[in-house]
Parts: sequence; structure tokens; C-alpha cells
Amino acid sequence: MFSGLPNYCYLLLLLCLTTVCLGEDPYIYYDWTVSYIAASPLGVKQKVIGINSQFPGPILNVTTNWNVVVNVKNDLDEPMLLTWNGIQQRKDSWQDGVSGTNCPIPVGWNWTYEFQVKDQIGSFFYFPSLHFQRAAGGYGGITINNRNVIPLPFATPDGDITLFISDWFIKSHKELRQDIENGVGLGAPDGILFNGLGPYRYDNALVSGGVSYLTVNVEPGKTYRLRVHNVGVSTSLNFRIQNHNLLLVETEGSYTVQQNYTSLDIHVGQSYSFLVTMDQTASSDYYIVASPRFVNSSDLSKSVGVAVLHYSNSQGPASGPLPDPPNESDTYFSMSQARSVRWNVSAGAARPNPQGSFKYGEITVTDVFVLHNRPAELIEGKWRTTLSGISYLAPSTPLNLAQQFNIPGVFKLDFPNKMMNRPAKVDTSVINGTYKAFVEIIFQNNDTTVQNYHLDGHAFFVVGMDYGQWTENSRSTYNKWDGVARCTTQVFPGAWTAILVFLDNAGIWNLRAQNLDSWYLGQETYVNVVNPETPELPVPANTIYCGALSPLQKEQARRVNFSRAPSLTKTIKLIFIGFVVSLLGSFMR
Repeated sequence: MFSGLPNYCYLLLLLCLTTVCLGEDPYIYYDWTVSYIAASPLGVKQKVIGINSQFPGPILNVTTNWNVVVNVKNDLDEPMLLTWNGIQQRKDSWQDGVSGTNCPIPVGWNWTYEFQVKDQIGSFFYFPSLHFQRAAGGYGGITINNRNVIPLPFATPDGDITLFISDWFIKSHKELRQDIENGVGLGAPDGILFNGLGPYRYDNALVSGGVSYLTVNVEPGKTYRLRVHNVGVSTSLNFRIQNHNLLLVETEGSYTVQQNYTSLDIHVGQSYSFLVTMDQTASSDYYIVASPRFVNSSDLSKSVGVAVLHYSNSQGPASGPLPDPPNESDTYFSMSQARSVRWNVSAGAARPNPQGSFKYGEITVTDVFVLHNRPAELIEGKWRTTLSGISYLAPSTPLNLAQQFNIPGVFKLDFPNKMMNRPAKVDTSVINGTYKAFVEIIFQNNDTTVQNYHLDGHAFFVVGMDYGQWTENSRSTYNKWDGVARCTTQVFPGAWTAILVFLDNAGIWNLRAQNLDSWYLGQETYVNVVNPETPELPVPANTIYCGALSPLQKEQARRVNFSRAPSLTKTIKLIFIGFVVSLLGSFMR
């Protein structure tokens, strides 16, 4: 059918065919071993969880739509999973790494996650999701860069710096979880860490000597993007840099309206990006500070994290008092800040069209859930936390597998829309989500501390928050234009927060408290979203089976070092390229 065409036409045709067949998004491979390592963040030797002997772990640095393959070997003394906080795992909750989606990776075993960062940009992090392990570390950053075809809504920074801020306890994660099982609260943290390191000795009376601290090296006149993640256990932290403004530009995958802050409260599980310009005289180094907020303690001066910002031309060490924190008695300061974080509706992000082209405020709400929490209480003789009077009980068979294999009795699709007039109970109750429903969720915090909530698989719009009890009249205060889209929101004590979410991602998705003590005692549920036309991706070939499906599991062979072997996809590509080259040779004779 192509006879008579000149040779260059054949060449063009084959090149086009090659481009179409090989035109997939790039893959990036990681090989990680999760194990205990020795560290002394606060000057006391402890076992922390490291990845490839690093604490914090490596940063996943990828670009929109890349495919990520992470082989995880569990060298801890208990089962574990990693979850990817904020990565939406489009139609693939099998990669989510929480108890409802995956069987734990047994001790000595490995499991390979494979997922695509589809249509996402921004700053996120990963962490171990089981057994209170995040309190021992195991976390690291996820940076998703814009594709080159979509410009940043700000000038390209001169550098990119990731900061992990977290409360820290000298007790092990096993001791901490035993405490909360026995009704003993966590109390104030022993310290605040920057990137796994203790405080700079800004005050000899408050900070002991011999503690390693973080130094951030910068060049004068340059502008850096700081990605700041609160990866802690339960403490909200106020972040600030002495004599420097923080220009907020992004949070959890959404570009924000750009505005300056002298400090910002960052709550557990939240991530923010700031542009910071090194515009000071460098007469000395400068303090970088993270201090606790909303903590009931008579002496928080010992629980302040301090790192050092060091200009290359600095004339001396940082000294003098720390920059002032917000007034703790001003209960509206933090809420006003939170309300001021707004969506940049004119900026493109993962796609060229502006973020604001999704006009969420014009969509009709189809379902409403009002979720009430309470402080920990005794239920059936054990300390538990609840959402709407239900404390989630994780079954031995993950929800995803139970649904896939039609195993009855594992969970119920009966989570209530509102608080029921009945005693609190322990149950595996799941929200029955409708595919492409537009859902309003109100979190009512009846606890005495800030609680933070996260939804896997989606970004939601934070449209309102206030003190007191939410009522239907509260909707008149909603922001229906530029409420920021994110995956973790704070709910202040005695207050409510309202979100709107479009359930367009098939799968079973974890809705949880980010505060580890609340989450560990049962303050979570799942949202089951079934697309009747295009179901979720099938069960991965390397799935680990447990619970009722344990008989399907075979003994795992020794760990495969995939990083030294070409993938099947790569092999097919090489065969195809060889085929094309041979065709070209025959046509050009």
C-alpha cells in the first residue's frame, strides 16, 4: 500500500511509529532498606528508623506523570508499610500503603511499590503507616516538579531545600504506643527536630552541649524554595526565620496566592513551600525556628527546634533571643492564618489550564457527612478514639483484597452521615462513596487539642472553619472561589472545618487523623469509591496476601535487585528498536 513512496517518507513513517510506540512517561527506580539505626537527636542515644541508613530518608525527586518504582526491604523487627502522603495513586489504591489497602511487609521481606505521580506537582512526604512507627522516623520528602511545558508561577529559585520539622520523644515508638493503649497521654515532646537533628545551642541554660544541629548554607542575594513538612507525632509547630520573610507559593500540590508571612503555623501532616530571599547583611548567622503551638505545658522553652541559616559571607554565629512566636493567648491568630491560605486560580500546575478552571463552588453537593470526634475513651475495656461514635477496627484482611475476592463480613458500608444517638462502638465501618459524587465533609473537633485530618487519593477544597458548632447556616461563610485544594487540614479545638471533595478516583481511600495518638486508637475510616464502568487497576502480581487470603501467599524468594536488571518494558523497547532499525536498513537499500 506504500509502494512508490520515496525512501525518506518510509523513514518519517517509521520514526513516527517509533515515537508513538515508545512515547511513555519516564521510570525512576529506588532500592530501599528500612532498618533501625543509632542516633542521638537530643543527645540521648536511641534507635531510630532509617532508610538506607539515612534519617530522614532519601527524597523522591520526580516530575509530573513519572512512574516511580520503590523496592522496600523490611529489616525492622515488626511488619511495616510505607504510605505516600498526598500522592493520589490514580485508580490504584493498591499502592497506598495503609492497613486497608495492603498486607504488611513481613520482617525480612521486600515489596515493590510501583505508581505514577499522575497530574500532580508539589511538596509531599512518605512515612511508615503502621504500629506508631512514624514516631521513630522512617520519613522522607517527595518533590514533584513541573513539566517543562508548564512554567512556574514565580521565577525559578536558585536552590531547593527540604526541611522536616517534628516533635520528638526520647521514649521509643513501642513505649509511646503502650502508653496511649493504657490511657497515658503523650504529654509535651522532649524536643523539636530539624531534619532529624536537635536544637542549636542558642541558650546555654536551655540547650545542652554536644547536640548536632542543622545548618542551611546559602548565598547572599539568592532566592531559595524551602519545602517544609511537619512529620511529627501530634504537635503543631510555628515556623519562622529570623529577619526573613516567608513568601508562601505552594501547599500539598496547589499553587497558592503569593503572600508574605513572618511565621506560619504548620500542623501535623501538612507541607508548605516558601520562597525566601537572602537579603540581609549577614552580620551574623540567623535562627530558623520551629516552636510548639497549642501544647498544655508550663515550660515549653526546652521544646523549641532551632537550626541555623548560614550566609557564605556571614561574619559570626547566630546569637541573642529567638524571634518571637505568636501570642499563645490569641486563639484566632492561627485560624486567621489558615483562612488566608488561598488557591492561585490563575496559575497552571500539573496541566496547562489554570487551577481555577475547576469551579468547585458551582458544583452541586450530593452527599454530606458531619464527623464528630471525641477525646480518647474506654470502649469495651480499651482506650479508643472515634469518628462519629465509631472506632475503626483494622481487619486482618485488607479492605481492598476483601472486596476484590468477595470475602463477606470483613467490613460494612454503613458509616453514618451524622452522629448517631447510641453508645460508641468498635467496628469496621466504611463510607459508601459514589463515583464522581461531590461530597461535603464537616470535621467537628470536640477534643481539647488541634486535630488534623487527611484523605488519601484526593485533594479537597478547604472552604470554611470557625469556632463553635457547625450548623447549616455556617455554609454562608464558605469560600466558594479560591479555597485551597490540599490533602491535610487542621481542625482547632472546639471548632469545625468544612471541605468539599470530588470523588473521581476509584479505590478504597483512607480518611484519618494525622495525629498519631488519635489515629492509632481508631480515629479513621475509609471511603469506598467504585467506578462501575472503569474499575480500579487489577491486583498487582506481587501482592502480599494475609488474613483470610493467607493460603494464597507463597514463601518469598530472596530479594530481587531489580535495579541491575532491565525491566520487561525496557526489553520490549530494545526488541522494537532493533526491528525498526532492520526495517530501515531494508528500505534504504
